[in-house]
Amino acid sequence: MRIAVIGGGPGGLYFSYLWKKRHPDARIDLFEQNPAGATWGFGVVFSEQALEFLRADDPDTVDAIAPRMESWKNITLNLRGESVEIDGVGFSSIGRLDLLGILQARAASTGAALHFETQASLDQLSGYDLIVAADGLNSTVRRTFEGDFGTSLSYSSNKFAWYGTTKRFETLSQTFVQTDLGSFNAHHYRYSPGMSTFLVECDLATWQAYGFADKTVEESKAICQQVFAKTLDGHGLISNKSVWRNFPWVWNERWFFKNMVLIGDALHSAHFSIGSGTRLAIEDASENSKQSYLAAVTGACAGGGYELALAADHIMLVDDRRSAVSLPETALLAVLPGTGSCCSTTSSSVFGRRKLEISPICNPSRRISIRAARKLLSTSAGMVTFCGPMLSTTCANWPLFKCTPEGGLCRTTVSRPCML
Repeated sequence: MRIAVIGGGPGGLYFSYLWKKRHPDARIDLFEQNPAGATWGFGVVFSEQALEFLRADDPDTVDAIAPRMESWKNITLNLRGESVEIDGVGFSSIGRLDLLGILQARAASTGAALHFETQASLDQLSGYDLIVAADGLNSTVRRTFEGDFGTSLSYSSNKFAWYGTTKRFETLSQTFVQTDLGSFNAHHYRYSPGMSTFLVECDLATWQAYGFADKTVEESKAICQQVFAKTLDGHGLISNKSVWRNFPWVWNERWFFKNMVLIGDALHSAHFSIGSGTRLAIEDASENSKQSYLAAVTGACAGGGYELALAADHIMLVDDRRSAVSLPETALLAVLPGTGSCCSTTSSSVFGRRKLEISPICNPSRRISIRAARKLLSTSAGMVTFCGPMLSTTCANWPLFKCTPEGGLCRTTVSRPCML
Protein backbone atom coordinates (compact mmCIF):
# COMPACT_ATOMS: atom_id res chain seq x y z
CA MET A 1 0.00 0.00 0.00
CA ARG A 2 1.31 3.44 -0.95
CA ILE A 3 0.39 6.35 1.30
CA ALA A 4 1.16 10.03 0.79
CA VAL A 5 1.11 12.31 3.83
CA ILE A 6 0.86 16.04 3.15
CA GLY A 7 2.24 18.10 6.03
CA GLY A 8 5.16 17.54 8.37
CA GLY A 9 3.59 18.79 11.60
CA PRO A 10 3.02 16.57 14.65
CA GLY A 11 -0.06 14.91 13.14
CA GLY A 12 1.53 14.01 9.82
CA LEU A 13 4.77 12.79 11.37
CA TYR A 14 3.02 10.74 14.04
CA PHE A 15 0.71 9.12 11.50
CA SER A 16 3.72 8.21 9.33
CA TYR A 17 5.51 6.67 12.29
CA LEU A 18 2.54 4.67 13.57
CA TRP A 19 1.34 3.39 10.21
CA LYS A 20 4.81 2.28 9.11
CA LYS A 21 5.42 0.67 12.50
CA ARG A 22 2.10 -1.22 12.37
CA HIS A 23 2.26 -1.97 8.63
CA PRO A 24 5.96 -2.45 7.75
CA ASP A 25 5.23 -3.40 4.13
CA ALA A 26 3.51 -0.11 3.38
CA ARG A 27 5.30 2.72 1.62
CA ILE A 28 4.95 6.09 3.34
CA ASP A 29 5.98 9.35 1.68
CA LEU A 30 5.60 12.53 3.73
CA PHE A 31 5.79 15.88 1.94
CA GLU A 32 6.50 19.09 3.89
CA GLN A 33 6.96 22.44 2.14
CA ASN A 34 9.21 23.90 4.87
CA PRO A 35 12.72 22.84 5.96
CA ALA A 36 13.01 20.20 8.69
CA GLY A 37 14.18 22.74 11.27
CA ALA A 38 11.48 25.36 10.65
CA THR A 39 8.27 25.80 12.61
CA TRP A 40 5.66 28.39 13.49
CA GLY A 41 4.92 29.06 17.13
CA PHE A 42 6.85 28.14 20.26
CA GLY A 43 5.56 25.53 22.71
CA VAL A 44 2.75 22.97 22.74
CA VAL A 45 0.75 21.76 25.73
CA PHE A 46 -0.60 18.33 26.70
CA SER A 47 -2.96 17.70 29.56
CA GLU A 48 -2.31 14.74 31.84
CA GLN A 49 -5.31 13.03 30.26
CA ALA A 50 -3.83 13.49 26.78
CA LEU A 51 -0.52 11.98 27.87
CA GLU A 52 -2.34 9.05 29.45
CA PHE A 53 -4.16 8.45 26.17
CA LEU A 54 -0.87 8.56 24.29
CA ARG A 55 0.95 6.34 26.79
CA ALA A 56 -1.77 3.68 26.63
CA ASP A 57 -1.42 3.55 22.86
CA ASP A 58 2.29 4.27 22.39
CA PRO A 59 4.37 4.30 25.60
CA ASP A 60 7.67 4.45 23.68
CA THR A 61 6.89 7.87 22.20
CA VAL A 62 5.84 9.25 25.60
CA ASP A 63 9.12 7.96 27.04
CA ALA A 64 10.97 9.77 24.25
CA ILE A 65 9.34 13.15 24.78
CA ALA A 66 8.85 13.09 28.58
CA PRO A 67 12.48 14.04 29.46
CA ARG A 68 12.11 17.21 27.37
CA MET A 69 8.82 18.31 28.93
CA GLU A 70 8.00 20.86 31.62
CA SER A 71 5.14 19.90 33.97
CA TRP A 72 2.88 21.55 36.55
CA LYS A 73 -0.25 20.74 38.53
CA ASN A 74 -2.31 23.93 38.46
CA ILE A 75 -3.51 26.93 36.45
CA THR A 76 -3.07 30.55 37.55
CA LEU A 77 -5.51 33.37 36.80
CA ASN A 78 -4.20 36.93 37.21
CA LEU A 79 -6.90 39.60 37.32
CA ARG A 80 -7.02 43.12 38.83
CA GLY A 81 -3.84 42.60 40.81
CA GLU A 82 -4.94 39.28 42.35
CA SER A 83 -3.79 35.75 41.52
CA VAL A 84 -5.93 32.67 41.92
CA GLU A 85 -4.53 29.17 41.50
CA ILE A 86 -6.76 26.30 40.37
CA ASP A 87 -5.08 23.10 41.49
CA GLY A 88 -5.42 19.53 40.33
CA VAL A 89 -5.21 20.42 36.63
CA GLY A 90 -2.08 18.71 35.35
CA PHE A 91 -0.32 19.85 32.17
CA SER A 92 3.00 19.27 30.43
CA SER A 93 4.60 21.23 27.62
CA ILE A 94 7.44 20.87 25.15
CA GLY A 95 8.99 23.12 22.53
CA ARG A 96 7.29 22.61 19.20
CA LEU A 97 10.64 22.30 17.44
CA ASP A 98 11.82 19.70 19.97
CA LEU A 99 8.63 17.70 19.47
CA LEU A 100 8.99 17.83 15.70
CA GLY A 101 12.61 16.68 15.93
CA ILE A 102 11.65 13.66 18.04
CA LEU A 103 8.77 12.71 15.75
CA GLN A 104 10.91 13.18 12.63
CA ALA A 105 13.52 10.80 14.03
CA ARG A 106 10.90 8.22 15.01
CA ALA A 107 9.17 8.35 11.62
CA ALA A 108 12.49 8.02 9.79
CA SER A 109 13.51 5.07 12.01
CA THR A 110 10.54 3.03 10.75
CA GLY A 111 11.47 3.58 7.11
CA ALA A 112 8.99 6.35 6.27
CA ALA A 113 10.41 8.66 3.58
CA LEU A 114 10.36 12.31 4.71
CA HIS A 115 10.57 14.89 1.90
CA PHE A 116 11.18 18.40 3.24
CA GLU A 117 11.10 21.60 1.20
CA THR A 118 8.77 19.74 -1.15
CA GLN A 119 5.30 20.89 -2.10
CA ALA A 120 3.28 18.05 -3.62
CA SER A 121 0.13 18.73 -5.64
CA LEU A 122 -2.82 16.36 -5.73
CA ASP A 123 -2.10 15.66 -9.39
CA GLN A 124 1.38 14.44 -8.45
CA LEU A 125 -0.12 12.09 -5.85
CA SER A 126 -2.60 10.35 -8.16
CA GLY A 127 -0.72 7.04 -7.92
CA TYR A 128 -1.12 6.70 -4.13
CA ASP A 129 -3.71 4.44 -2.53
CA LEU A 130 -4.32 6.86 0.34
CA ILE A 131 -3.65 10.58 0.81
CA VAL A 132 -3.52 11.85 4.40
CA ALA A 133 -4.04 15.61 4.57
CA ALA A 134 -2.20 16.85 7.66
CA ASP A 135 -1.57 20.24 6.08
CA GLY A 136 -3.11 22.41 8.76
CA LEU A 137 -5.72 25.14 8.92
CA ASN A 138 -5.13 26.19 5.31
CA SER A 139 -5.27 22.62 4.01
CA THR A 140 -5.03 22.47 0.23
CA VAL A 141 -6.84 19.14 0.14
CA ARG A 142 -9.75 20.41 2.24
CA ARG A 143 -10.10 23.66 0.29
CA THR A 144 -10.02 21.79 -3.02
CA PHE A 145 -12.89 19.50 -1.98
CA GLU A 146 -14.61 21.58 0.69
CA GLY A 147 -18.05 20.77 -0.66
CA ASP A 148 -17.35 17.04 -0.52
CA PHE A 149 -15.96 17.23 3.00
CA GLY A 150 -18.84 19.45 4.10
CA THR A 151 -16.50 22.16 5.34
CA SER A 152 -17.66 25.03 7.49
CA LEU A 153 -15.33 27.89 8.42
CA SER A 154 -15.90 30.87 10.70
CA TYR A 155 -13.68 33.27 12.62
CA SER A 156 -13.63 34.56 16.18
CA SER A 157 -13.88 38.33 16.46
CA ASN A 158 -10.96 38.59 18.91
CA LYS A 159 -7.46 39.14 17.60
CA PHE A 160 -4.35 37.28 18.80
CA ALA A 161 -0.59 37.22 18.21
CA TRP A 162 1.75 34.40 19.23
CA TYR A 163 5.05 35.33 20.92
CA GLY A 164 7.72 33.71 22.99
CA THR A 165 9.70 35.06 25.96
CA THR A 166 12.64 34.14 28.13
CA LYS A 167 10.53 34.83 31.23
CA ARG A 168 9.88 31.58 33.10
CA PHE A 169 6.30 31.00 34.26
CA GLU A 170 5.68 28.32 36.86
CA THR A 171 2.22 27.34 35.61
CA LEU A 172 -0.06 27.72 32.65
CA SER A 173 -1.51 31.17 33.32
CA GLN A 174 -3.89 33.76 31.99
CA THR A 175 -3.19 37.40 32.79
CA PHE A 176 -5.81 40.10 32.16
CA VAL A 177 -4.74 43.72 31.77
CA GLN A 178 -6.98 46.79 31.40
CA THR A 179 -5.52 49.90 29.73
CA ASP A 180 -6.96 53.28 28.79
CA LEU A 181 -7.62 51.98 25.27
CA GLY A 182 -9.00 48.53 26.02
CA SER A 183 -8.49 45.06 27.48
CA PHE A 184 -5.86 42.37 26.86
CA ASN A 185 -5.46 38.75 27.93
CA ALA A 186 -2.18 36.82 27.79
CA HIS A 187 -2.01 33.01 27.75
CA HIS A 188 1.46 32.00 28.91
CA TYR A 189 3.36 28.91 30.07
CA ARG A 190 6.92 27.64 30.05
CA TYR A 191 7.90 24.90 27.62
CA SER A 192 11.60 24.66 28.51
CA PRO A 193 13.68 25.78 31.51
CA GLY A 194 14.41 29.12 29.85
CA MET A 195 11.55 29.72 27.39
CA SER A 196 7.81 30.31 27.55
CA THR A 197 4.96 30.76 25.12
CA PHE A 198 3.27 34.16 25.44
CA LEU A 199 0.08 34.55 23.40
CA VAL A 200 -1.57 37.99 23.45
CA GLU A 201 -5.31 38.32 22.80
CA CYS A 202 -7.58 41.36 22.63
CA ASP A 203 -11.05 42.20 21.39
CA LEU A 204 -11.64 43.97 18.09
CA ALA A 205 -12.38 47.37 19.70
CA THR A 206 -9.05 47.32 21.55
CA TRP A 207 -7.18 46.19 18.45
CA GLN A 208 -8.65 49.07 16.47
CA ALA A 209 -8.03 51.60 19.26
CA TYR A 210 -4.32 50.76 19.22
CA GLY A 211 -4.19 50.93 15.42
CA PHE A 212 -2.56 47.52 15.13
CA ALA A 213 -3.77 47.22 11.53
CA ASP A 214 -1.19 49.85 10.56
CA LYS A 215 1.61 48.60 12.84
CA THR A 216 4.58 46.48 11.80
CA VAL A 217 5.32 43.22 13.61
CA GLU A 218 8.02 44.97 15.64
CA GLU A 219 5.77 47.91 16.54
CA SER A 220 3.01 45.55 17.67
CA LYS A 221 5.49 43.58 19.74
CA ALA A 222 6.72 46.75 21.45
CA ILE A 223 3.16 47.73 22.42
CA CYS A 224 2.44 44.26 23.83
CA GLN A 225 5.67 44.37 25.83
CA GLN A 226 4.58 47.68 27.33
CA VAL A 227 1.07 46.42 28.15
CA PHE A 228 2.46 43.33 29.91
CA ALA A 229 5.63 44.91 31.30
CA LYS A 230 4.80 43.87 34.87
CA THR A 231 4.08 40.27 33.86
CA LEU A 232 7.22 40.00 31.73
CA ASP A 233 9.34 41.38 34.59
CA GLY A 234 12.04 42.91 32.41
CA HIS A 235 12.04 40.17 29.77
CA GLY A 236 11.18 40.91 26.15
CA LEU A 237 8.90 39.22 23.65
CA ILE A 238 10.27 37.14 20.77
CA SER A 239 8.57 37.09 17.37
CA ASN A 240 8.18 34.11 15.04
CA LYS A 241 5.73 35.10 12.30
CA SER A 242 3.86 36.85 15.12
CA VAL A 243 1.19 38.59 13.08
CA TRP A 244 -2.31 39.43 14.33
CA ARG A 245 -4.91 36.86 13.39
CA ASN A 246 -8.51 35.86 14.01
CA PHE A 247 -8.89 32.32 15.26
CA PRO A 248 -10.46 30.11 12.55
CA TRP A 249 -13.14 27.60 13.56
CA VAL A 250 -12.80 24.70 11.12
CA TRP A 251 -15.32 21.87 11.02
CA ASN A 252 -16.06 19.17 8.44
CA GLU A 253 -19.14 16.97 8.18
CA ARG A 254 -17.01 14.18 6.69
CA TRP A 255 -13.42 13.33 7.49
CA PHE A 256 -12.76 11.39 4.29
CA PHE A 257 -13.58 11.70 0.59
CA LYS A 258 -12.55 9.11 -1.98
CA ASN A 259 -8.99 8.13 -0.97
CA MET A 260 -8.31 11.35 0.98
CA VAL A 261 -8.41 11.68 4.77
CA LEU A 262 -8.22 14.86 6.88
CA ILE A 263 -6.50 14.92 10.26
CA GLY A 264 -5.54 17.59 12.79
CA ASP A 265 -6.26 21.24 12.02
CA ALA A 266 -7.16 20.33 8.45
CA LEU A 267 -10.16 18.48 9.91
CA HIS A 268 -11.08 20.48 13.03
CA SER A 269 -9.50 23.33 14.95
CA ALA A 270 -9.24 23.64 18.74
CA HIS A 271 -9.00 27.02 20.41
CA PHE A 272 -5.61 27.91 21.90
CA SER A 273 -7.22 28.61 25.28
CA ILE A 274 -7.72 24.86 25.84
CA GLY A 275 -4.37 23.81 24.38
CA SER A 276 -5.67 20.79 22.46
CA GLY A 277 -4.69 21.37 18.84
CA THR A 278 -1.63 19.13 18.91
CA ARG A 279 -3.48 16.56 20.99
CA LEU A 280 -6.28 16.34 18.39
CA ALA A 281 -3.76 15.90 15.59
CA ILE A 282 -1.97 13.10 17.45
CA GLU A 283 -5.25 11.39 18.36
CA ASP A 284 -6.38 11.59 14.72
CA ALA A 285 -3.07 10.08 13.62
CA SER A 286 -3.36 7.29 16.18
CA GLU A 287 -6.96 6.40 15.28
CA ASN A 288 -6.35 6.48 11.53
CA SER A 289 -3.26 4.27 11.71
CA LYS A 290 -5.13 1.42 13.40
CA GLN A 291 -7.20 -1.40 11.97
CA SER A 292 -10.79 -0.25 11.68
CA TYR A 293 -13.99 -2.16 11.14
CA LEU A 294 -16.94 -2.19 8.76
CA ALA A 295 -20.30 -3.80 9.39
CA ALA A 296 -21.99 -4.74 6.10
CA VAL A 297 -25.69 -5.49 6.56
CA THR A 298 -27.17 -7.58 3.74
CA GLY A 299 -30.48 -8.51 5.34
CA ALA A 300 -32.31 -8.16 8.64
CA CYS A 301 -30.11 -6.82 11.43
CA ALA A 302 -31.90 -6.85 14.80
CA GLY A 303 -31.34 -7.27 18.51
CA GLY A 304 -27.96 -8.79 19.32
CA GLY A 305 -26.98 -8.69 15.67
CA TYR A 306 -27.36 -4.94 15.70
CA GLU A 307 -25.34 -4.77 18.94
CA LEU A 308 -22.48 -6.42 17.07
CA ALA A 309 -22.85 -4.02 14.16
CA LEU A 310 -22.66 -1.07 16.56
CA ALA A 311 -19.25 -2.24 17.74
CA ALA A 312 -17.87 -1.53 14.26
CA ASP A 313 -16.54 1.84 13.14
CA HIS A 314 -18.84 2.08 10.15
CA ILE A 315 -22.14 0.45 9.22
CA MET A 316 -23.29 0.03 5.64
CA LEU A 317 -26.66 -1.33 4.47
CA VAL A 318 -27.27 -2.82 1.05
CA ASP A 319 -29.93 -0.81 -0.75
CA ASP A 320 -32.04 -3.77 -1.88
CA ARG A 321 -35.31 -3.17 0.07
CA ARG A 322 -34.55 -6.24 2.20
CA SER A 323 -31.86 -4.85 4.48
CA ALA A 324 -33.17 -3.23 7.66
CA VAL A 325 -32.16 -2.68 11.25
CA SER A 326 -34.13 -2.65 14.47
CA LEU A 327 -32.79 -1.66 17.85
CA PRO A 328 -32.83 -3.66 21.11
CA GLU A 329 -35.94 -3.29 23.21
CA THR A 330 -34.35 -1.35 26.10
CA ALA A 331 -32.48 1.92 25.91
CA LEU A 332 -29.71 1.36 28.44
CA LEU A 333 -29.16 -2.26 29.37
CA ALA A 334 -30.52 -5.36 27.73
CA VAL A 335 -30.16 -9.08 28.32
CA LEU A 336 -30.45 -10.16 24.72
CA PRO A 337 -31.16 -13.82 23.80
CA GLY A 338 -28.22 -15.64 22.32
CA THR A 339 -25.65 -12.88 22.83
CA GLY A 340 -24.33 -13.54 26.31
CA SER A 341 -25.94 -10.45 27.85
CA CYS A 342 -24.49 -7.72 25.66
CA CYS A 343 -24.90 -4.19 26.96
CA SER A 344 -27.09 -1.96 24.85
CA THR A 345 -25.31 0.92 23.14
CA THR A 346 -28.24 2.50 21.35
CA SER A 347 -28.69 5.63 23.41
CA SER A 348 -25.95 8.22 22.90
CA SER A 349 -23.08 5.79 22.33
CA VAL A 350 -19.70 6.86 21.06
CA PHE A 351 -18.06 4.81 18.31
CA GLY A 352 -15.43 5.94 15.83
CA ARG A 353 -15.49 9.67 15.24
CA ARG A 354 -19.07 10.71 15.82
CA LYS A 355 -21.64 10.46 18.56
CA LEU A 356 -24.63 8.40 17.48
CA GLU A 357 -27.91 9.87 18.63
CA ILE A 358 -30.35 7.03 17.98
CA SER A 359 -33.79 6.94 19.54
CA PRO A 360 -34.53 3.42 20.85
CA ILE A 361 -37.31 1.53 19.10
CA CYS A 362 -39.31 -0.39 21.67
CA ASN A 363 -40.74 -2.89 19.23
CA PRO A 364 -37.96 -4.86 17.47
CA SER A 365 -40.32 -5.60 14.60
CA ARG A 366 -40.25 -1.93 13.63
CA ARG A 367 -37.49 -1.32 11.17
CA ILE A 368 -35.70 1.71 9.79
CA SER A 369 -35.68 2.32 6.06
CA ILE A 370 -32.43 2.38 4.13
CA ARG A 371 -32.59 6.14 3.57
CA ALA A 372 -33.22 6.86 7.24
CA ALA A 373 -30.51 4.41 8.34
CA ARG A 374 -27.94 6.13 6.15
CA LYS A 375 -28.32 9.28 8.21
CA LEU A 376 -28.31 7.47 11.55
CA LEU A 377 -25.43 5.09 11.02
CA SER A 378 -22.63 7.20 9.58
CA THR A 379 -19.38 7.02 11.59
CA SER A 380 -15.97 6.02 10.21
CA ALA A 381 -14.50 3.67 7.64
CA GLY A 382 -13.16 0.17 8.14
CA MET A 383 -12.17 -3.15 6.67
CA VAL A 384 -13.82 -6.03 8.59
CA THR A 385 -17.28 -7.25 7.65
CA PHE A 386 -20.29 -8.61 9.50
CA CYS A 387 -22.70 -10.28 7.08
CA GLY A 388 -26.47 -10.44 7.56
CA PRO A 389 -29.08 -11.49 8.20
CA MET A 390 -28.10 -10.98 11.83
CA LEU A 391 -30.81 -11.74 14.39
CA SER A 392 -30.19 -12.15 18.10
CA THR A 393 -31.06 -15.86 17.96
CA THR A 394 -28.37 -16.52 15.35
CA CYS A 395 -25.47 -14.94 17.27
CA ALA A 396 -25.00 -17.42 20.12
CA ASN A 397 -21.53 -18.52 19.05
CA TRP A 398 -20.16 -15.07 18.28
CA PRO A 399 -17.49 -13.60 20.58
CA LEU A 400 -18.81 -11.61 23.53
CA PHE A 401 -18.12 -7.97 24.32
CA LYS A 402 -16.42 -6.70 27.42
CA CYS A 403 -18.50 -3.99 29.05
CA THR A 404 -17.69 -0.89 31.04
CA PRO A 405 -18.99 -0.46 34.63
CA GLU A 406 -21.41 2.15 33.28
CA GLY A 407 -23.03 -0.44 31.05
CA GLY A 408 -21.53 0.50 27.69
CA LEU A 409 -19.20 -1.28 25.31
CA CYS A 410 -15.54 -0.55 25.92
CA ARG A 411 -14.09 0.02 22.49
CA THR A 412 -10.51 -0.74 23.46
CA THR A 413 -11.44 -4.14 24.86
CA VAL A 414 -14.21 -5.24 22.49
CA SER A 415 -13.63 -8.66 20.99
CA ARG A 416 -14.84 -8.03 17.44
CA PRO A 417 -16.05 -10.97 15.38
CA CYS A 418 -14.66 -11.15 11.89
CA MET A 419 -16.56 -12.81 9.03
CA LEU A 420 -14.84 -12.34 5.71
